[in-house]
Amino acid sequence: MAELYQTQRAMRNIRRAALQRGVIGILDIGTSKIACLVLRFDGTGTFRETDGIGPMAGQVNFRVIGAASTRARGMRRGEIETMAETERAIRTVVAAAQKLAGVRVDHVIACLSGGRPASYGLAGEITLASGKVGDHEVASVLAACDAPDFGKNREVLHAQPVNFAVDNRSGLPDPRDHVGNKLFCDMHVLTVDGDMIGNLVQCIRRCDLELAGIASAPYASARASLVEDEQELGAACVDFGGGGTGVTVFIKKHMIFSDHVPIGGNLITQDIAQGLRVGLPVAERLKTLNGGVEATGRDDRDMIDVGGETGDWESDRRQVSRADVIGVMRPRVEEILENVREVLDAAGFDHMPSQQIVLTGGGSQIPGLDGLAARILGPNIRCGRPLRIDGLAHQLTDPSFSSAVGLALFAAHPQDEWWDFEMPADSYPARSIRRAYRWFKNNW
Repeated sequence: MAELYQTQRAMRNIRRAALQRGVIGILDIGTSKIACLVLRFDGTGTFRETDGIGPMAGQVNFRVIGAASTRARGMRRGEIETMAETERAIRTVVAAAQKLAGVRVDHVIACLSGGRPASYGLAGEITLASGKVGDHEVASVLAACDAPDFGKNREVLHAQPVNFAVDNRSGLPDPRDHVGNKLFCDMHVLTVDGDMIGNLVQCIRRCDLELAGIASAPYASARASLVEDEQELGAACVDFGGGGTGVTVFIKKHMIFSDHVPIGGNLITQDIAQGLRVGLPVAERLKTLNGGVEATGRDDRDMIDVGGETGDWESDRRQVSRADVIGVMRPRVEEILENVREVLDAAGFDHMPSQQIVLTGGGSQIPGLDGLAARILGPNIRCGRPLRIDGLAHQLTDPSFSSAVGLALFAAHPQDEWWDFEMPADSYPARSIRRAYRWFKNNW
């Protein structure tokens, strides 16, 4: 944990330096596409050395001055599979974004899905010897959070304090300067597979870039897609990606749960290719232009030319009906939604004060998905687009860019993590399972 703490602090310092220089890159490495945004900061944000970088510190304004995307290569289910192919794709998209921006990008913040994420809720408490909360006390209570054994080769990706309490006064976003006898803290920790992080770091370095931060793609998508009231009152964000579907729950403007369903849009494309005996490019076109999950009587008569290049005249002029496409897609979409329902049930989402669910990601644009999701997940469903950010072209406000936009917000307005605070040298979080618990079971 101590080594991780130092690594994350080093990345925070790199990001701080990049923000002060005014330019940083955003790299969303997905299974279907890789997107790069170049952000320019105006330098008006103020960072106080004692605060870390987060809502307790200053924030900065930014503008998108370059953006590009390309088809992902070497990726499988949200993780890097073939390093050389992913490296080439990253170099391509960063070069295109740099050319449009007219500046060189040396530092990037990246996000990935996959990696078998696991959420934990931790608690800590300390006695306030001075009777008042200061920076040292905040760091001490974070260090007092007892962490379980996360398992072999697991890395902590996010470790965010989500609630502070002084004596009986709970729900404090910033407890400093409060007077009392005891300080309590609840912290949400998200861990992922360490090899996935190692591969990402290696790939970024091979592209002659310096990594200034790593974030979870579903978390970034939720930051971009949930409006302020949803983040405050509680909502789940379901990010339909190509390699998998991310599920993130927010309340009080903090992520308190995240998981990943390893089924995404690419599997729907494969189903169409196999079920209708067409190539993958044709299957992708059918899914995008003619797909859906709700069939009508008219769809049987809506015929689509699938074409082909086999040289067989009969085969190359074959047609399929839209009903055929929907008939292949619907079972797989239902399977994804049923898996999402199981994840939400395991998280205790039914106990949340708000039952709002927001669908985002490229797969959320399937016609009729919101209606089907309402029957499986609950009635409070809406399709979310990323928030508009300054300088972003209209075509990039598509739901498939939610994680890229969210990562830009994460760069400019990061939430506090426990490595933002100067931990007492002898008080790194203990590895005891005694007080580790799933967040919802005991808190909501």
